[in-house]
Amino acid sequence: MPTRYPEEIKRKVVTLANNGKNQTEILKEYGIARSTLHKWIKHYNNSGSFKAKDNRTDKENELIKLQKENKQLKMENDILKQAALIMGRK
Repeated sequence: MPTRYPEEIKRKVVTLANNGKNQTEILKEYGIARSTLHKWIKHYNNSGSFKAKDNRTDKENELIKLQKENKQLKMENDILKQAALIMGRK
């Protein structure tokens, strides 16, 4: 199970990296994977947030919206099919 780090630790680590501290030292000191550190730096510098929803592009948001809508329409379609079968029996 992945380790969850508090926002304060993430901010501190990103601030250290942005202020020029050696990233290898940060990784050793905090026990963070290199890819995790890079992701935190990228997200925080882009939006000031570590949350995925705050770092999505417009296309990613549109895709998620369309996927939800598609799921809803499929469910409605299944309900209508069941209703048609029931009404056809009567």
